Amino acid sequence: MKNIVQKEEKVLRQKAEEVSVNEINSPKIKKILKEMSDSLRSQNDGVAIAAPQIGYSLQIFVVAGKIFEKEFVHDEKLKELKKGKENIKDLVFINPKISKLSREKVWVPEGCLSVRWLYGKTFRSKKATVTAYDENGKKITRGASGLLAQIFQHETDHLNGILFIDHAKDIKEELPTYE
Repeated sequence: MKNIVQKEEKVLRQKAEEVSVNEINSPKIKKILKEMSDSLRSQNDGVAIAAPQIGYSLQIFVVAGKIFEKEFVHDEKLKELKKGKENIKDLVFINPKISKLSREKVWVPEGCLSVRWLYGKTFRSKKATVTAYDENGKKITRGASGLLAQIFQHETDHLNGILFIDHAKDIKEELPTYE
């Protein structure tokens, strides 16, 4: 499993490179996707990860399927999707572009696996739409609100070399408590 790089690493400040559509089904990209999912799963509090966070300057992010489980979901449509399913698989976004953001914005709490253990509030659009390729090279467009919209914006920032602490307020260190 790849370690999650921290804020001092140069790769987090670079604009990530696009993945050639022909390369999406390659063993190299499949390996990177697996490493991303494994690294994400290793963090109890992680909900998404961008390729630069494990050292690859590529336009890819993965959203943990667990965000659709009942403790994360406040959206009735997503709750319906979840019914009768054990685990929803991770969502993969390759070469994502935010195609639409709502004008309505809110201050939301945010943290980052690459900015341990800092948390703050960021000003994010309540809704976001992303166009990308999935892990099979199929073009997808996905709209979201709430947590998923926030994730789209946070992860897209990563792909542009931006960390949430660059625009957050009320940043505080909160160390984990182990029981």
